[in-house]
Amino acid sequence: MRPCSNRPILAFVLTLALLFTAPLTLAAQSAPPASAPKSAAARALAGESPAASPTGQTQTASAQKPETQPPLNVDRDPVVSPDAVDNEPVSPEHPGSANRGQELERGPHGGFTLRRNVDEVVLNVTVLDENGRLVTDLKKDDFRIFEDGVPQTITSFQHQDIPVSMGILVDNSGSMRDKRAAVNTAALDLVKASNRDDEAFVVNFSDEAFIDQDFTSDIGKLREGLAHLDSKGGTALYDAVVASADQLAKNAKRPKQALLIITDGEDNASTFTLEQTIRRVQDLQGPVVYSIGLLFGDEGGGRESRRAKRALKLLSDETGGIAFFPKSLADVDSIAAEVARDIRNQYTIGYHSTKPPSQGGYRTLRVEAHSQGHGRLGVRTRSGYYPKPVASEAKTAKTE
Repeated sequence: MRPCSNRPILAFVLTLALLFTAPLTLAAQSAPPASAPKSAAARALAGESPAASPTGQTQTASAQKPETQPPLNVDRDPVVSPDAVDNEPVSPEHPGSANRGQELERGPHGGFTLRRNVDEVVLNVTVLDENGRLVTDLKKDDFRIFEDGVPQTITSFQHQDIPVSMGILVDNSGSMRDKRAAVNTAALDLVKASNRDDEAFVVNFSDEAFIDQDFTSDIGKLREGLAHLDSKGGTALYDAVVASADQLAKNAKRPKQALLIITDGEDNASTFTLEQTIRRVQDLQGPVVYSIGLLFGDEGGGRESRRAKRALKLLSDETGGIAFFPKSLADVDSIAAEVARDIRNQYTIGYHSTKPPSQGGYRTLRVEAHSQGHGRLGVRTRSGYYPKPVASEAKTAKTE
């Protein structure tokens, strides 16, 4: 029997193999040759879109655009802060967060003066002994400050003749016509007895308040401002106090500030009430108010005099000043000299409240002084304050 030959089977297998591999070869020949992958920079120069990732998402490599270096006068911290504002670029033109809590002022010659803007509560404090005499030899450790009954840590202490910005408010209503000469003399004597670097402005008020002399240290100009007499109408005392406190807050050059009020009657023409006036001064953490009430000529059975006295005492007591009620015009000049001594011999004491500024509401103040050899000491300062809004703390650099 003849063995079976394998040649026909092999031929058949080879034929099938050729049929299946031919399309694959043709497809490979028709495909363009594979090129090396382009870099992101090359694709950007060629105007091509970014390469797709294996997941089908567009890759955004950092090399899409040519790398640029920041200007040398711009400071960037390489360590990212958790506080976003700290990551802002800082430059001389944009001090940014580098000066938060501080204020840059450009001087007339292009230089900068740095003024710190901190949440310090500053008190002007007068200390008297048991006989009502000024006590001027106390030290920082002799004082204790309480805010809402909580002890505070004193952070600054001065006992110097610090220059002040002062407003002199004189009643110009009809009833003051015969008193103005003596009042004007006393007001000028007060300025003469004050620090030569003080600045003052004059407000004459009746139905309305007028600044008849803006801030100056010139006695002659202050005399001219006081000489603007138009004695008529009512007494808008509270409006004059509010306007003068705003004038100090906006335009005063000295951080220590005071108001002197000279009037002979109660307010009868203001749009502000007494309570609103006191609140406004406290909101501004404003001036110490000294009052001279010429109430010895009251012919209304004493009722108007009592109301006027109460108003002047409240204005002064709440701000750390004092109200005087002379028996005659002859006493006004000596009172003015006493006010000048009081201002020049105050202690200036600062502290940082244990409460955050964002916690609003009125805060009561109490200051105590104790020192061996002085006996019991009386302390006079403002009775409290309202913290300034948080938004007002952020300040930008000023340019002249």
